[in-house]
Amino acid sequence: MNPIAHIRTEFSSKFGIPRQAGLVEELQAEIVFTPEYRVPEALRGLEGFSHLWLIWAFSAAQRDTWSPTVRPPRLGGNRRLGVFATRSPFRPNPIGLSCVRLTDILPDTPEGPVLRVAGADLMDGTPIWDIKPYVPYTDCHPEAVGGFAAEAPEEKLTVSIPEALQARIPVERREALEKVLALDPRPQYQADPERVYGFGFAGMEIRFTVQGNLLTVVDVLPASG
Repeated sequence: MNPIAHIRTEFSSKFGIPRQAGLVEELQAEIVFTPEYRVPEALRGLEGFSHLWLIWAFSAAQRDTWSPTVRPPRLGGNRRLGVFATRSPFRPNPIGLSCVRLTDILPDTPEGPVLRVAGADLMDGTPIWDIKPYVPYTDCHPEAVGGFAAEAPEEKLTVSIPEALQARIPVERREALEKVLALDPRPQYQADPERVYGFGFAGMEIRFTVQGNLLTVVDVLPASG
């Protein structure tokens, strides 16, 4: 298979990305097609759909071997479950599936047609294998049972960003960043109050500490590299 597109998001690495699509609707992304697929006719009729399925590659989580069990972050990383009972990126085939909201179709850009979407849980540059419309009458199952992930994760942390650091964050990025931080992007097995964590977001390096339920942003720097 060849990628049909790549996605542009705010995340330069895996760390910090919400663990499911749609958890932070304020996150904006763009899907840019590879040259072979920059064909406007391929999008004909897409404007009638509100949501899309993205089938993509875990390009930063590929391994030569696989394990039949994994440690889901949702369970604190302390319990092993079968890989096929989870959405772990460490799979026999590194394939991801995400439902995102289609916010706009830009039919004529220097890069051909571009799709704008909200709520994506993909790293910047992730290759996309295919795009399919979300069809409510068949894709929505209100009676479905969600196993160990039956409830959506709640915002766990109170986020504090000092005023001087807020000034370094573009206004249009602040709400999305605060919601990403409130979901607690740390690995579930790490709880060192002295540790400074950091991740790339929207061209910035966000550094923070967590004490109890309070996350404090301690620095906002231009992204390195």
